[in-house]
Amino acid sequence: MKRCCEGVGLPCLFKGVGMATPRPPRFLLVFDFDETIVNENSDDSVVRAAPGQALPEQLRQSLRQGSYNQYMQRVLAYMGDQGVRAGDFKAVYENIPLSPGMPDLFQFLSKHHELFEIILISDANMFGIECSLRAAGFHSLFRKIFSNPSSFDKRGYLTLGPYHSHKCLDCPANMCKRKILTEYLAERAQEEVEFERVFYVGDGANDFCPSVTLTSADVAFPRKGYPMHRMIQEMEKKQPGAFQATVVPWESAAEVARWLQEALKKKC
Repeated sequence: MKRCCEGVGLPCLFKGVGMATPRPPRFLLVFDFDETIVNENSDDSVVRAAPGQALPEQLRQSLRQGSYNQYMQRVLAYMGDQGVRAGDFKAVYENIPLSPGMPDLFQFLSKHHELFEIILISDANMFGIECSLRAAGFHSLFRKIFSNPSSFDKRGYLTLGPYHSHKCLDCPANMCKRKILTEYLAERAQEEVEFERVFYVGDGANDFCPSVTLTSADVAFPRKGYPMHRMIQEMEKKQPGAFQATVVPWESAAEVARWLQEALKKKC
């Protein structure tokens, strides 16, 4: 596997060498959404569109009766009953703040877009993610977004479904991010696109599952102090060397941008 800009037919990032024809990106960068790209859990944020910006206690307690995806289906049905419509949801999603340093990271990636293929894998919902990214001006960075399907029905209610089914015992029934990432890499390989390295930026327990499949060439960027970070630390403590990827915790996404910039400089 080549590790330098030279020999792969791509320009060195800092030499400004032009190209006659575009070539496949060298790196795959995978993002989570909630509490990674945005600084909140968007499922919690959306409640701001509900009457009194709150849910009935009985509804909140129903989370114990099933998966989170099913719980959010009930939440959205209740909000629809209360007259919450597309414009109300859109306004909330568009105003969820980005995580610290995320604009810096996105600007860096925009500047060097030829080097990175960027995808998003999230257990939120497609409508909310697309509203948020478009409002922030970064939707076009992403080659593909994987999230739970959502749409407005004839009544104007926002409806939500599961992304897929799977056999992973560690993930919620509606989504296993490891399955999505593994299938994506296999699909791109069939299209003769293979990546030098995979970078994974996340925060949650469901981001730990795909990060375990990363190799020693890859890098996991867990948000510092969040479940993904804690689970990696626990795994490293119990089974030293079992987690193969380099681990780079972050508090500001600007730290991720700086790490990527330094890594690229070393390869040029």
